[in-house]
Amino acid sequence: MKRLLVFCCLIVIPMQSFAAGTPITRRDGFLEIWNSIRRPAEPFKTQFDDVPEPAKGSLEIDFAAGRGIVDTESEKFYPDVSLTLDDTLIWLFRTRNVTDDPEDVNLETLTDLLIRYPIAHIANENILLGDMSQEDLLELMRQLDTQLMEEDHEVSLYSEKFHGKGGAFGEQFDMYAMTAAHRSFPHNTLVKVTNIANGKSVVVRINDRGPYVSGRNMDLSLGAFTSIEDRSKGKFRATFQRLGDAMLVGHCGMESRQQQRLSRSAYLSRGVPHYLKTGEVMTLESDSPFVMRGVIYPDGNSAVMQDFILKGESYVFKPSMEGVYTFKVGTIEGRVREMGMEVVGC
Repeated sequence: MKRLLVFCCLIVIPMQSFAAGTPITRRDGFLEIWNSIRRPAEPFKTQFDDVPEPAKGSLEIDFAAGRGIVDTESEKFYPDVSLTLDDTLIWLFRTRNVTDDPEDVNLETLTDLLIRYPIAHIANENILLGDMSQEDLLELMRQLDTQLMEEDHEVSLYSEKFHGKGGAFGEQFDMYAMTAAHRSFPHNTLVKVTNIANGKSVVVRINDRGPYVSGRNMDLSLGAFTSIEDRSKGKFRATFQRLGDAMLVGHCGMESRQQQRLSRSAYLSRGVPHYLKTGEVMTLESDSPFVMRGVIYPDGNSAVMQDFILKGESYVFKPSMEGVYTFKVGTIEGRVREMGMEVVGC
């Protein structure tokens, strides 16, 4: 039987030894970690005088320091010094948002975090300060990301009570959009949520903070929740897979922009998206009445209709095949506009 030993707030967990290969520098190691989460870096004031603009990694390092991912006690980053295990673990746990606040990840909390995510072999401070090779770093990243994807979370929904209200990032909440609230994932992060009970998945974009009920890890919009579970359930168990920022992921992971304008004065509050993933539904709504005139399918077949959709009502369409659909949407005065939507398999 394997034993878990505690030495001066550090733990021993069976694992491979480190630094079998050439040591990787702090700069290159941090960039490996940063690039793996597919999160854009925005210009931020210079944090370290040894990584000035436009030096390699200055944008990412300064931005991460401003977000609390990289510590700034020193004015230097030491970019060309070998990366050590302690910094590797701290940067990994912080970029993966395993705690609500990056400052909660530090040398004092590594013991508890490594019990929760046993990815490193630490027996004493000498191992913590040991040099990392690129192979070591990639293995740690692989192990942590695998364990995070296998974690079991409780997911709930929020809907009519919050519909149309502002969220934590200034966006108006749309209960039909494929979005979610999470306490620590960055704004615009795309997350694949998989219902453990039935295997169904949905990709959502983080655009709000929450939930604030103990034990719950994510609030899904009504549209996202009902795409993989019956509304009556209210909650379910799920796994999460972070895909990256919506700006950096292709349209298979993105919530598409919508076509909303019908005339100079008539708009759809929920319009026709440019892209829709197979299995999802399109929902059209407007604050004033509109008319669905017809649909042209990818195979050339068409359906002519005269459906009047009143204020407070919705037009719902679920594609039956991949390809480009053309919707003829009009005002009650007779103006008609064609809107195209491509359904893609992901």
